[in-house]
Amino acid sequence: MTQRLLGAAVPGFAPPPAPGPALIEGRHVTLERLDPARHADDLFAANAGQDRVWDYLPYGPFADLRAYRDWQASMAGLSDPFFYAFRDRETGGIGGLGAYLRIERGHGVIEIGHIGIAPFMQRSTAATEAISLMIGWAFAAGYRRVEWKCDALNEPSRRAARRYGFTHEGVFRQHLIVKGRNRDTAWFSIIDSEWPSLARAHALWLAPGNFDARGCQRQSLGELTAREA
Repeated sequence: MTQRLLGAAVPGFAPPPAPGPALIEGRHVTLERLDPARHADDLFAANAGQDRVWDYLPYGPFADLRAYRDWQASMAGLSDPFFYAFRDRETGGIGGLGAYLRIERGHGVIEIGHIGIAPFMQRSTAATEAISLMIGWAFAAGYRRVEWKCDALNEPSRRAARRYGFTHEGVFRQHLIVKGRNRDTAWFSIIDSEWPSLARAHALWLAPGNFDARGCQRQSLGELTAREA
């Protein structure tokens, strides 16, 4: 008799909740449910003259503040994607956006994307913590898989995915047409069995003792997550 090959059973699985907390708070950053009245002006100003911020996003750059406010308004009421603005707790400034999207609660799958970080927040502890908080919320809520996808040409995004501990799963060739150009899409994921050890690496990186008096990291997040691979 031919052996039947079946996937592992998933006993007791219940669909996790949809994203919804108005705030997700960290040490360096607070994630606030997107509100154009509170976030559009600051973020438009933070990105002014920085058109490269929009290179790999399916929208932008925006001609003026009104156009940007209108775009934020069109996103703010959606449940998928579900957007957060990133507020730097030290400066109080809004420095970026991110969203949960392609939310498949019945399978326990959620993606983190629409990430746009203004220059003043790029490569900062606050920016890294923002994504860490989003990953952590998803697994704490009961999701089994968190995805990260990006244009295969977007090397900074690919490096970031690896730094957070995502596993590269391949490239979908000619996956999309974005702004009239071909997009091959690189796929990454973290699954729930991997997150506890990766979460420890994230916590070690964010610990005050990992930064010297000038705020420079002693160990990189990539080094810490690689040890947990």
